[in-house]
Amino acid sequence: MMTPTPSSPKLTKHDIIVLLVDDQLIIGEAVRRMLSGESDIVFHFCSDPAQAQQKAEELKPTLILQDLVMPQIDGLTLVKNYRANPATKDIPLIVLSTKEEPKTKAEAFSLGANDYLVKLPDKIELIARIRYHSTAYINLLQRNEAYQALVESQQALAAELAEAADYVRDLLPAPLTGDIATSWKFITSTSLGGDAFGYHWIDDEHFAIYLLDVCGHGVGAALLSVSALNVISAHTLPEVDFRKPADVITALNHTFPMEKQHNMYFTIWYGVYHKTSRKLTYSSAGHPPAILVKTGADGQPETVALRAPAMPVGALSISKFQSLETDVPANAKLFVFSDGTYEIKRPDGTMMELEEFVQLLAKPVDGLEQKLDAILSEVRAQQGSEFFVDDFSIVEFQLA
Repeated sequence: MMTPTPSSPKLTKHDIIVLLVDDQLIIGEAVRRMLSGESDIVFHFCSDPAQAQQKAEELKPTLILQDLVMPQIDGLTLVKNYRANPATKDIPLIVLSTKEEPKTKAEAFSLGANDYLVKLPDKIELIARIRYHSTAYINLLQRNEAYQALVESQQALAAELAEAADYVRDLLPAPLTGDIATSWKFITSTSLGGDAFGYHWIDDEHFAIYLLDVCGHGVGAALLSVSALNVISAHTLPEVDFRKPADVITALNHTFPMEKQHNMYFTIWYGVYHKTSRKLTYSSAGHPPAILVKTGADGQPETVALRAPAMPVGALSISKFQSLETDVPANAKLFVFSDGTYEIKRPDGTMMELEEFVQLLAKPVDGLEQKLDAILSEVRAQQGSEFFVDDFSIVEFQLA
């Protein structure tokens, strides 16, 4: 089960912390007195410019007041150092000078200073500038924190979606060999798609085949497709003979009404192959027809569309579904697929038609696995992209 992601993270509350770097103790005391009545401003003073960078990293101020003229290390050098250090590069800087010198101001700003004041500034003005720059910096810290929380949340969600996608894929049946050989391709358009399929022996004579396609994509569609798939594979529809396709789909329609599934419905093709008689009984609900490929009298492949038109499952409670039957010649192949396999848009804006896709199914290719590889490659080539806007699901059955 996926854990809910909080809508908004709790952001760290930051105090306004001011670090004054000035070699004159009298300046430090003067600024301290200016700020002493401001309960929300924490003041720190550093008189040794050689210790300024270390102090800034330790205190994490929301504003640095930096004197320009000092012994050993001048203020502009410190400005440059602050901006070169990842720990202090974004902290607002107000440089303090005894003179109004445009050239010095320009140089200070070019090195990364945010503001310039002639010392000692007026108390009201100093406090206003401290609050202004500190508030902007605190907002930046909180935005960065919120962004990091979002990144971590997205990474966690991506990991959960990947885990869910693996779970869905694990539900799909393994390929079969023998009298009935199978192969399939399953490519979702997003992390979680709405397609699902399965096949299994109901008893020694009857083999069930089914593929469904839930409207939409994502978690909701995947949950509905998995639920329906499990109901069919586990035979949990009460009082239903799973050898009768129309009865199965009718029961699914009653079990999954769209008004109880967040207005989602699904299409399905369901068939049952009788091994001894080689008859295939089938029904469908809003789904593309399965295609039976057999050898004609002239030795060329012939295709038969196995279609039983009806509304999708869940759309209308009064929908009626019918079972139809066809003979399956020896060595025939059956293809069951979703509409995402052929409803693709070419670069010139035209859409592939079902008839064109059926021709691909009839085209001879050596090898069971190679057949679906060839179809997938051709569809990708025609749409000019490796990626699909809808789920690509197709299952091939070789009926010996």
